[in-house]
Amino acid sequence: MLVVVGAGSACVAARLLESGHKALAVSRLLLRHSPLLFFKRNPSLNLISFSRGRCTEIVARRLGGESNVAEAVKNILKMASRASSRRETLHTDFLTPPVLQESISALEKLGGVKAIAQGGYPQAERCRISVGHPEAMLTNPDVIAALSVSGNFEFDQCSHGDFLGAILSTGIAREKIGDILLQGEKGAQVLVDPELIEFLISALNKVGNVPVSCEQIPLLALEYEPPRSKSSTTVEASMRIDALASAGFKISRSKLVNMISDGDVRLNWSLVLKNGTLLKPGDIVSINGKGRLKIGKISITKKGKYAVELIRYL
Repeated sequence: MLVVVGAGSACVAARLLESGHKALAVSRLLLRHSPLLFFKRNPSLNLISFSRGRCTEIVARRLGGESNVAEAVKNILKMASRASSRRETLHTDFLTPPVLQESISALEKLGGVKAIAQGGYPQAERCRISVGHPEAMLTNPDVIAALSVSGNFEFDQCSHGDFLGAILSTGIAREKIGDILLQGEKGAQVLVDPELIEFLISALNKVGNVPVSCEQIPLLALEYEPPRSKSSTTVEASMRIDALASAGFKISRSKLVNMISDGDVRLNWSLVLKNGTLLKPGDIVSINGKGRLKIGKISITKKGKYAVELIRYL
C-alpha cells in the first residue's frame, strides 16, 4: 500500500514505488539527483520521510508485510461483527488484493454476516468490501464511483504511476482510490470513493505536463479489456513454486530464488517466503516487474511427473 502526502519529489517517489522499486533504492535515487534532499527512515512506522528546506514530504509504504495483512483482516472482521449486531451496513476503503482475498475467506466463515466485494468492474484488483447483517443488505451498496480524466496525451502519454501520483498529490490517501484504467492518448478512468468525486473534479487539473479535465461517468461506461494471456505447458518433477514460476516467466531457477529472497514474488498476492512452496490449480504467482502467472490444468505423465498448464498474463 502506498500513501503520498505532498507534491514534488514525493510524486516521483510514488511513481517509482508503485512500479515496484524498492523504498531504499528510491531514496538513493532521489538523493543522487537532489543533493539538497534529505531522507529519514522510521522502521517502526514504515515511513520514509523526504524533506527539502521547510517543505517536508512523506512517502509511506507498507514494507512487506504479512503482519499488516493480518491486522487489516482483523479490523475488517471487527467491523463486520459490529455491523451485523447493529443491523447496519459498513464499508471498507479500497483493499489491496492480499487483504481482499484473506478478508473474504475469513468473512465466509462468520455466521450472520453478509459481505459484498466491489471494484467497479469484473476484473478489478482493488475492491471495497461492504459488510452487514443479511437482512440489512438486500442490494449491492453504491460505494464505487468512476471518474474520467481527459486530456491530450497524444505526444505525452502518461503511465499508471503518473496518474496515481497526480491524484495523490491532491492530498487523497491511496486507499481511497481503486483501479486506474489507462485510455491511451485520451487519458484514464479512475475508480474512487464517491465522496471524493467533486473534490477531484475541482482539484485534479494536471497529470505530468498535460492539463486535464475530470467528470463523473457511469460504471457501465468504463472501458476495459479482458486480460490477454498466453498458455504453455511444462513438465516438472514437483509442484514447487521455484520450478513452475521459473518455467512460466522464462527465467533461471537461481534468479527466481533470489527474487523470492528479495520479496519480489507473491502467491495469490501474499508474500512468498519459501522456495519450496507448493502450487495448485488456480494459484496466481506475481513477480514485481514481470507480471502474473496462473496455474492451469495438471496431469500426471507416465513417468510420474507433473504436466502443468501455465497461463501467462500479458
